[in-house]
This record gives sequence, structure tokens and C-alpha cells, in this order.
Amino acid sequence: MSPDDYCQQKTVQSGSSFYYSFLFLQPERRRAITALYAFCREVDDTVDECTDQSIARIKLAWWRTEVSAAYQGTPTHPVMQALQPYLEPYRLQEKHLQAIIDGMEMDLDQTRYLDFPALQRYCWHVASVVGILSASIFGTSNAQTLAYAEKLGLAFQLTNIIRDVGEDARKGRIYLPVSELQQFNVTAADLLNARHSERFENLMRFQVERAQKVYDEAFALLPKEDRRAQRPGLMMAAIYRTVLGEIERDSYRVLTQRISLTPIRKLWLAWKTYVRG
Repeated sequence: MSPDDYCQQKTVQSGSSFYYSFLFLQPERRRAITALYAFCREVDDTVDECTDQSIARIKLAWWRTEVSAAYQGTPTHPVMQALQPYLEPYRLQEKHLQAIIDGMEMDLDQTRYLDFPALQRYCWHVASVVGILSASIFGTSNAQTLAYAEKLGLAFQLTNIIRDVGEDARKGRIYLPVSELQQFNVTAADLLNARHSERFENLMRFQVERAQKVYDEAFALLPKEDRRAQRPGLMMAAIYRTVLGEIERDSYRVLTQRISLTPIRKLWLAWKTYVRG
């Protein structure tokens, strides 16, 4: 199996909505973004699938050396071998790839966030940086596009947090800020024990409304001249905002189920966004 084949298989197996936006890219950019996504999946799986934290830290440390090796032209892992040819052409900075690993390490260090600024710092590492790297691969002619991509990454991560509240709680993780749980009189025990209530609905309504506002703020930053190149991100946004709408229509019942869209619906949303230009 070639490095590109390995990354393609990793992306398809993940079932991620990102896959549908990759389909519309030119082959070289598609290979680059698929390799970047596979890298994110590899380091994320290191934390999610490893029950021994000390081993997870050792593996993340290994990934740090592997990222450095890629910038020296000597990667050994198929994901970094696939990504390495695109590091220089698309101006992908090592500090950003290392920042993603920092974010994964944060999941080993803490399972609660005191307030929204603290959560934003986490989101920057695990999502906003990915947005910046992705936008660089898609193509930019205006530096402001990276600010758009950074904000869009935050919106995506807030959507993930909303969708996965129950799933994360079952892993002992609560990403909703403690200050906001207190504001809506929802306890950590309510989440850990999947207690749905009117208070919880009010909390989640607040979360969804903020996420939608962040999407709007991101779109306002996207320069017109880069909109066409950045369509993959806009496709993802169409899919993710539709998920938020479904969560809202289902009265925010995310504690016991994970709301998602069918593959054909994701493809349809991606296609509509692509045609719209």
C-alpha cells in the first residue's frame, strides 16, 4: 500500500464529513488535504484509543519527532511520507502541525474547561490550526483568508462539541465550559448521567446560537477573490450547519444519541455548495 493509499483508506474509514468536500478538489490538492486529515486522525486516535496515558504521551512524543523528520526530508510513517511533498509548496508550517499535537496532549491533561476563553484555546490547537493549514492547501491570494479559516475551524469544533456532548461525557470529558453549566444550572452529573431537561435544552440552545454566530463571523472574513478556492471549507460548513439544525429540531437530544447526516445528504449539500461557487 502506498502512502497516498494509506491516507485515503484512513480518511474513508473515519466516515468524516470532510471526505465529501475533498472529492471536488484537483488531484494534487486532494492528496495533500487527505494526508493532512490522516495526520489529524492518527494523532487523535493516539489519545482516544490508548487507555494508558503514559503510553499515549510516548506516542505523541514520537509523532513530534516524525513531524520534524518530515521537514528534514526523512519521514518514516506513511502519513508523513504522503504529506511531506506538500509542506513547502503549500507553505505548511511545522509549528502548526506541532500545535495540533499540543491540542491532543491537552486532552490528556484536562477534561474540563472553566470558561469559553479557555475552551477557545483548546479549539485553536485542535481545529483552528487545521483550518489554517487546510486553507493554505486549498489556495489563498489574500492573507485575510487565513483569519477566515481560523474562525471557521473554531465553528467546526464548537459543532463537534455540541454533537458529541453525550459521547464525550461517557469518556469522562466535558468540553462545555463550567461557567456556562453554572449559568444554566446544569451540573456535570447531569451530563455524565445523561439527564435531559429544560435547563439542558436552554444550555444547548445557547451553544448552537453561538456556533451559528461564529460561522457568520467566519464567512464575513472570507475575501471574495478566494471564495472559489475555499469552497471545500464552505461545503463542510453547509454540512455542519445542517447538523446543528437537526440537533435543534430534535430538541437537543445529544446526551443519548449522536445526530448525523446520511452520506447521500452530505454529498448533496457539498454538491450544492460547489455549484453555487
